[in-house]
Amino acid sequence: MRPPCPLPSRREPQWEASILIFTCLGLNPSMADDLPNIKRPSQGGSQAGPGKEVFSSQHSISSDPREGGGSSSQDQPGPPASPAMMEKTTSEDPACSPEETASESAKVPTAEPPGEVAVSESTGEEQVPKPQAPAPQAPAAPVTTKPAPPSEDVPSAPLLLTLEDVSNSSVTVSWEPPERLGRLGLQGYVLELCREGASEWVPVSARPMMVTQQTVRNLALGDKLLLRVSAVSSAGAGPPAMLDQPVHIRENIEAPKIRVPRHLRQTYIRQVGETVNLQIPFQGKPKPQATWTHNGHALDSQRVSVRTGDQDSILFIRSAQRSDSGRYELTVHVEDLEAKAAIDILVIEKPGPPSSIRLLDVWGCNAALQWTPPQDTGNTELLGYTVQKADKKTGQWFTVLERYHPTTCTISDLIIGNSYSFRVFSENLCGLSASATITKELAHIQKADIAAKPKGFIERDFSEAPSFTQPLADHTSTPGYSTQLFCSVRASPKPKIIWMKNKMEIQGNPKYRALSEQGVCTLEIRKPSPFDSGVYTCKAINVLGEASVDCRLEVKGESLRMGEQE
Repeated sequence: MRPPCPLPSRREPQWEASILIFTCLGLNPSMADDLPNIKRPSQGGSQAGPGKEVFSSQHSISSDPREGGGSSSQDQPGPPASPAMMEKTTSEDPACSPEETASESAKVPTAEPPGEVAVSESTGEEQVPKPQAPAPQAPAAPVTTKPAPPSEDVPSAPLLLTLEDVSNSSVTVSWEPPERLGRLGLQGYVLELCREGASEWVPVSARPMMVTQQTVRNLALGDKLLLRVSAVSSAGAGPPAMLDQPVHIRENIEAPKIRVPRHLRQTYIRQVGETVNLQIPFQGKPKPQATWTHNGHALDSQRVSVRTGDQDSILFIRSAQRSDSGRYELTVHVEDLEAKAAIDILVIEKPGPPSSIRLLDVWGCNAALQWTPPQDTGNTELLGYTVQKADKKTGQWFTVLERYHPTTCTISDLIIGNSYSFRVFSENLCGLSASATITKELAHIQKADIAAKPKGFIERDFSEAPSFTQPLADHTSTPGYSTQLFCSVRASPKPKIIWMKNKMEIQGNPKYRALSEQGVCTLEIRKPSPFDSGVYTCKAINVLGEASVDCRLEVKGESLRMGEQE
């Protein structure tokens, strides 16, 4: 016994066919209201009459979510028809009317590309498998199909999709909102990625995000990705905006830089046999490649060792030789970028002694020497020469000159009667030469016969008549207080000094005391009184003549004089 017809006979067949087709294609069944020539059943339900068209020949139906209002993404087709549904559509059922058979046949999608249902251009009906006993239908006039206009509910594509940043594990893109947001409003954006060579687009987030910049993280190093973004509304996703070129996930490139230590910015000096250990830091991303050269050539791996890490490079020489001197250049590469740094190394040792030395001349207590510079300066310039002398009697060497630059010198202050040897050392930064060059002949300092020849001495006559260089000065004194008179005289031989008062000598008077020392003559008057007032004269006399000076002394005070008379 055959199953009954799946469609109820009391409803409009056109309406049921459209509902079933929209449901199979994953579309919103309510869109059937917008189709012309489709009658919606009344409240009580009505039975479709025979010979009515299911679809108008002037319209075609698309399952594109941007046109039909569906919620599926752009690249996802509608659900395929099940085998059971195909069987129900193609089989005959005598219990169903021709109209029901036509309505059932409208439910079945054809084997066209996913997302569309084909419509016959001549009849305006779906192309479905022909049943064994088809019901006769009225012929329809042939018409041409044209695509439906885009729905205003779906937003347009986002604008200005831009790659903002790329790191070794993430990529950041930004965009601007679309020009048309749709009548139903914008729900967000869906960012999708597709690896180069693959066909599957994978959404970055499970739900639309209301952001205009998004970062995709945890990406594999070396991947090449295609990115696109779509605006989504409740009616569906709009057309995507896609980057023009794939995004290559790689490490950030940081230009290399070499940071030479301060002590290596000038010539680095080492002595022969010492260790050279240079650590040069650098930076750059990804890991830089470092290479060394010596005077423009590759390093000698038997003498020089190099160890390069992520952030520095070490150059090591266990035992430096003079051949290791020169310019060492470090080059750091990061892809097409590079940085260079040069380090000058100078390996030195003690110089050799002067080539030759000779004694030029000896005179008095002096000796003249001359020598030639050394053939080996120790791979550096000389700081000078050290000259020493040694007495033949003692044999001890004493330094005469240090860091002396000329190659000739004169040694003075030699002791008479001695014989001297001389030697010269070369000197550089490492110190004095290991040996010295010594004069072959001795410098003999001879004793010279010296006779003193005294010259005749002319005795000078210093005889001089007396003359006063400082005369006596008038003086006023107070009674009862001793006073002194001074003058100075010059004479040779020593003159005789005579003191007088009012032209009378006062020599031997105990009231007066006369002194003469180094030409200074002094007369002391003890407790003078007004009676001692008068003119005092000092006279100097010698064999060559005489001279005199005088002054006036005035003693004021009557009361004291009256007291003395009583």
